[in-house]
Amino acid sequence: MAGVYVSYPFCAQKCTYCNFASGVFPRDLEARYRDALAGEIRAHRFAWTPETVYLGGGTPSNLHPAALRALLALVPGRPWVEATLEAAPGNITPDTARAWVDAGLNRVSLGVQSFVEKELRRTGRRHTAERVAAELAVLRGAGIDNVNIDLIAGLSGQTEASWRESLDWVERLAPEHVSVYMLEVDEDSRLGKEMLLGGVRYGALDTPSGDATADFYELAVERLAAMGIARYEISNFARPGLESRHNLKYWKLEPYAGFGADAHSFDGRMRHQNAESIEDYLSGAGQVDDVPHLSDERFFVGLRLSAGIRPDAAEWRHFDAPIHRFLDAGLLETDGATLRLTNRGVLLSNEVFQEFLNL
Repeated sequence: MAGVYVSYPFCAQKCTYCNFASGVFPRDLEARYRDALAGEIRAHRFAWTPETVYLGGGTPSNLHPAALRALLALVPGRPWVEATLEAAPGNITPDTARAWVDAGLNRVSLGVQSFVEKELRRTGRRHTAERVAAELAVLRGAGIDNVNIDLIAGLSGQTEASWRESLDWVERLAPEHVSVYMLEVDEDSRLGKEMLLGGVRYGALDTPSGDATADFYELAVERLAAMGIARYEISNFARPGLESRHNLKYWKLEPYAGFGADAHSFDGRMRHQNAESIEDYLSGAGQVDDVPHLSDERFFVGLRLSAGIRPDAAEWRHFDAPIHRFLDAGLLETDGATLRLTNRGVLLSNEVFQEFLNL
């Protein structure tokens, strides 16, 4: 069964680490975007009934409940097996949580990133650990019993002690799902650009080294496993049976339809990407032509899963050289049928993936 992704790239503030196509925009632009988004969904010819819906951003939790309900009403298939809303902690009330449930949502992904005040202030986040705990209780009280918590390893000012403090909070709150991302350093975020330029803003000089960040990630893998929250994808961990059904579609190359700026779609054969910027999306400019799915993508996305992939005979032959090179280097392992990343391979996964994409 397929899924639906809805992009809502509007935020109350732009976090220093964020490299997504999102930000703070005028209210009139937001209203125009909602109209265009509704029009795109209405015009779509659904060849299947979606089983999952995912509203990402941006901060779609800032949508007025009535506007959120109106958008979701355009997507067929309710009640969906899984319907996720990305939310920024700090303004979740019992009324909004109940409105989300009434609109058909049954899963919330909280962009916590850290439970340590010093780290949060440097990112631009405004919540506290205690606020997250209170709002998690609000979600539970409204009937949302499937919650993800996002964490970032490598934030400015982060130490092993502060990272352990965030993991202690995760253990205390016992979410169903946790996502752990290692800080990406690139020019698309304010912090990343400052680090590349050797500047001092946003705590750029106080970010952990790459080795320290990798150590934090490995510590998270160990601690989460002890909590019964197992890694099933490089950045994603879940209690048994509570893996993100929507995100698994991306890694298993199952179909999904994306709506909104910078949204991607895949019908099982062709990929499509909407214009990245809001302005281009509204004007109809900047559309990316549909491109065929490439056979080697299965190695790029499928190897992200802890379960690995089962290459067919042709794939074993085609990728024989890199497979054996990475097996010898201890980055891949196999039982003869399944191919998967080792723990060390996870940390060097981009190098592994790039090799397969180059063939």
